[in-house]
Amino acid sequence: MKGMFVDNVTLVVKAGDGGNGAATFARTSMKARGGPDGGNGGNGGDVLFQGSSNVNDLREFRYKKKIVGENGGHGTKHNGFGKNAKHIVVHVPLGTRVTDVHSGNVIEIETEDAPVLIARGGAGGYGNFKFKSATNQAPTTRELGGGGETKTVTLELRLIAEIGLIGLPNAGKSSLLAALTHATPAIGAYPFTTLEPNIGMFGSHPIADIPGLIEGASRGVGLGIKFLKHIEKTKILVHLVDLTGDNPMGAYETVRNEFKEFNPLLLEKPEVIFLNKADAVDAARVALIEKQFQSLNKEVFVGSVHTAKSIDAFKRLITRLLAPKQDDLPRSAIFG
Repeated sequence: MKGMFVDNVTLVVKAGDGGNGAATFARTSMKARGGPDGGNGGNGGDVLFQGSSNVNDLREFRYKKKIVGENGGHGTKHNGFGKNAKHIVVHVPLGTRVTDVHSGNVIEIETEDAPVLIARGGAGGYGNFKFKSATNQAPTTRELGGGGETKTVTLELRLIAEIGLIGLPNAGKSSLLAALTHATPAIGAYPFTTLEPNIGMFGSHPIADIPGLIEGASRGVGLGIKFLKHIEKTKILVHLVDLTGDNPMGAYETVRNEFKEFNPLLLEKPEVIFLNKADAVDAARVALIEKQFQSLNKEVFVGSVHTAKSIDAFKRLITRLLAPKQDDLPRSAIFG
C-alpha cells in the first residue's frame, strides 16, 4: 500500500556538543605529580541537509521530530585529544525549503551538489595542558565543550517539475502522465483517484500530475489547496479540459480562478490547453469549443490521451515548447 505523501514537517535539529577538556597531571613511578597533560575535547558533529533525487517526500520525518548530532569525545590524560564527531548528513527531496522558525532564514535545496549546514557542532574545550605558561606551571583550569546549535526548522517540499498537469478531477491528467512517461499513477473514472502528486520523466524533464482542483480549492475545499504550491516552480502548465463535460470553458475558468485566489503569478506561466476526449464528442462540437479556447491566445491541443496518434503529436509539441526557440509553435491541432 502506498504511504501517505508528506510535504510539510517541523523538526528540532540539535548539533553535537563539543567534548570537555581534561584537567590531569602526568604521573610516573618517580614523580607523583608532574606537569599538566590534559588533552582537548573533540568538536561536536554538524547536522547538514543534502538534496537527493532518491528521496520523494518527507515521510521519513513524519514521526521523527528531532535530529541529534554526535558529541565530540572528551580529552584524556597524556595530552590525549578527544575524537571529533562525525557530521550527520540528512537527505531530503530536491525542492525542499528549509525555514528557521526563529530567525526566519530560508534555504532552498534544489541540487545534489553539496550539503547545506543547518546546525553547527560545538567546539571542543581546551585541556589544562593548553593553559600551561611560564607563570603557571601547574594549571588546573580546563574548558567544557561548547554546546551544539539547536534550531527549530520547518521543511516544506515543493516539487521540482518542469511540466505540471492540472485540471478538474477526471480530466485525464493521470492517463496523460502514464502515456508520456513510465509513471504508473492510479487511474479511474471518478474524482480524486489521485490523492497525491505523481512524478514521471519525459526524457530528462520531470512531469508532475497534480491532484484535481475543484471550486473553492484555494479556500481549502477538496484536495487542491494541499498541492497548489507544487506547481509554482513548473516551467509549463498543461491544462487538461474534458470535452465531454457540460461546460468545458467553465471548467477551465474554475481552475484559473483558484490560481488567482492562491497565487496570481501562476496565471502568468506558459500554458498549453489540452482539450481531451475528442474521440468521444461530435466533431462539430469539438470545432466550436476549440474556437472558443483559441480566443484565449494560448497553445491549444485537441485530442485524446487514449490514442497513440494524439500522444505522439503531443510529445512533439511539448518537446518544442521545452526547446530554447519557441517561435514556431503551432496554434492548434486536432488528432483523433
